[in-house]
Amino acid sequence: MKNLKDILSQVAILQLFGQTNIEVNALVFDSRKILQQDIFVALKGVSVDGHAYIAKAISLGATVIVCETLPKEIHKGITYVQVADANSALAVMAANYYKHPSQKLCLIGITGTNGKTTIASLLYQLFQKAGYKVGLLSTVKILVDTVEFKATHTTPDSVTINHYLDAMVEAGVEYCFMEVSSHGIHQKRTAGLTFAGGIFTNLSHDHLDYHETFAEYRNVKKQFFDALPESAFALTNIDDKNGNFMLQNTIAKKKTYALKTLADFKSKIIEKQLSGTLISVGGVEVWTKLIGVFNIYNLTAIIATAELLGMERLEVLTIISQLESVSGRFEYVISNDGITAIIDYAHTPDALKNVLETINDIRTGNEKVYTVVGCGGDRDKIKRPHMAHIASQLSTQAIFTSDNPRTENPQTILDEMETGVLPENYSKTLTVLNRKQAIKTACKFAKAGDIILIAGKGHENYQEIHGVREHFDDMEEVEECFNQLKTN
Repeated sequence: MKNLKDILSQVAILQLFGQTNIEVNALVFDSRKILQQDIFVALKGVSVDGHAYIAKAISLGATVIVCETLPKEIHKGITYVQVADANSALAVMAANYYKHPSQKLCLIGITGTNGKTTIASLLYQLFQKAGYKVGLLSTVKILVDTVEFKATHTTPDSVTINHYLDAMVEAGVEYCFMEVSSHGIHQKRTAGLTFAGGIFTNLSHDHLDYHETFAEYRNVKKQFFDALPESAFALTNIDDKNGNFMLQNTIAKKKTYALKTLADFKSKIIEKQLSGTLISVGGVEVWTKLIGVFNIYNLTAIIATAELLGMERLEVLTIISQLESVSGRFEYVISNDGITAIIDYAHTPDALKNVLETINDIRTGNEKVYTVVGCGGDRDKIKRPHMAHIASQLSTQAIFTSDNPRTENPQTILDEMETGVLPENYSKTLTVLNRKQAIKTACKFAKAGDIILIAGKGHENYQEIHGVREHFDDMEEVEECFNQLKTN
């Protein structure tokens, strides 16, 4: 049990009815999970308004209601806390409830359109190999030292974040690396956290179904850096045109990284192969298993972060050569007859372009490139024709297929994608609605030396169709195809 007065510390309260010097149980924002003496926080979501469930929460045993609009009926014995922003209040209350775990370890947040998962995951690997106990909050998984938990969101809700940070503190974790999404920033899930550093990767077209305009999307990302404390560092990719913008109002220590521009931390690509990349960092050459220019940006951010956190460059570069690629990020398998299949999470136009340019860059001869790609349903529709244009422009053959159509008609999504294909590329495109069949088709087309890119889902092991998730793993599918080719 916790004291309500302590949990409400620093919360901006508009009106208060009832007692605060009382004992309460859990902090809950889903009325279905309410138990006796819980606090219910009514959040206004995209599709559901928690205020409609206040009466239900009280009937299930909630003794404290935190809301933006007070209900018409005020029950005796219930404490009502009216706030201007319930999301912010929940974040501050969550930090108070768990006694500010983010202040008891070194929390680094990574934001940007692409690269968040790779940077967070490889920083986890690097610091673990350096002998530290490390935590990870990522799209792929949550790690408390070496104990793994399933991730459901890129940036979890503020109660979940503080719960895992508290578990990390209990486990003796010293560093935690966390993906920070634009949704998470906008919905104040990171409010109440104390960050020791923030990293900006890049900004390109994404989430405009939620943010409506690119300017709003960019400004939300900037809010993360604006909120960093003076004791933190703000590390930005200065080669990205929005890199300087992120630093405009931050009071954190400003640091930059780049491949092209003069920066505090700079890398240079020496040699590129399918097996890895030779780079130079401050005149020191190091081999990495990571492939692609976009990944060298990620690697430069990792090197910079490690040094800003006190590690010596030589130690960092030694470990860099040992780092393994992240699940579903330019992950590849080669068939017995020499066909290479690459699985990548690329689900934005910029990410798809980066991956295909990397593939074309490392081709050595007349290898053909077959790209299997789709677009998610109930998400940003504007990017669909752009994805199709890039796939058809930069591939020998583009096969358009279902991604996660969710509640949308899969064929409608493909029709919208096809509008982006230029007339000269019509002959290079094919539509196969079923993703399994699309992957099989690419495998049948490919010959020895050819490259298949299966884009959009990466690490995901499900496909969501008509709102139902069923098991589907791109890597499993392509390996099955390769095994069939082997036996035929």
